[in-house]
Amino acid sequence: MRIIFWGTPEYSIESLDILVKSKHEVIAVVSQPDKKRSRGKNLTPSPVKSFAEQESIKIYTPAKIRDNINFINELKSLSCDLFIVIAYGKILPKEILEIPKFGCWNAHASLLPRWRGAAPIQWSLIKGDEFTGVGIMKMNEGLDTGDLLLEEKIKIDNDDNLNTLSEKLSILSAKLFLNAISLLEENINKNKNSQLTKQDTLGRKITYARMIEKSDFKVDWGNEAIKISQKIKALYPRANTTFRGKNLKILKIKVLNSDEIKNEKYLFTSNYSRPGIILAVIENDGIIISTKTDPIILLEAKLEGKNISSKKQLIQQLKPSVGEYLSD
Repeated sequence: MRIIFWGTPEYSIESLDILVKSKHEVIAVVSQPDKKRSRGKNLTPSPVKSFAEQESIKIYTPAKIRDNINFINELKSLSCDLFIVIAYGKILPKEILEIPKFGCWNAHASLLPRWRGAAPIQWSLIKGDEFTGVGIMKMNEGLDTGDLLLEEKIKIDNDDNLNTLSEKLSILSAKLFLNAISLLEENINKNKNSQLTKQDTLGRKITYARMIEKSDFKVDWGNEAIKISQKIKALYPRANTTFRGKNLKILKIKVLNSDEIKNEKYLFTSNYSRPGIILAVIENDGIIISTKTDPIILLEAKLEGKNISSKKQLIQQLKPSVGEYLSD
């Protein structure tokens, strides 16, 4: 199969890599334009563009794709069999979807139609989903509304965060893309139509994974402890609070259950009716903070201008006092 690959972030590279190493031919890559990705003024290519350059693959980075006649004509001239799309960053219009001989196929990191949209991995963690997965979907003009060719479900582990779960789903997407292309080839050779499943027949509720906004990264200590934990995992490593006027990124916490609170090691006398109060500082363990429900113990964080630190080192760095307040 002659493939044009559409993708932008690090997450997409696993799929591009497996296709490059397969029997198929990746004839071009389409990625987002270079951007200022740090405080410097220099433009930086996307991870997918950088990878494609290393593999000497033809690269397109159009500023716009809709009504871009020159770009569309260029794509048509490449005589492509498939478009493979994973985290490209824009919805492909009908005029582009109709170009490849055997369709446009997307790997979406959720169990559709749950978490259609831009941030499905984050929202599955924020909402405490027990399972997620990847679906290989034939793309149409809607927002992740296409019919499914393949799907695989995985369990979300208790210690998963955005990084670990993204890695699992990236690897799964790559595997499923290869399986999907083999299935498409088999059907083409047998002159059969691919067996697709409509999302509305799966019996799942439609939910939308809106883009994560700057305000989402603030930890609300007035929330339930379990929801705070879910947010920190989902937005790793960017969930944050304020400590003594400085930004403090919260990287890892543990919710203390009722049995642990009774443990002599975690005994504290401070009133924790107000969320966000430092209740105790436990040497070699961490800093205990009140929430709307159970207290949490802060295990790992990064103070503005400092390196990541944990437990005893974190206590030495912050020098926290019982009764101090962390603001959102």
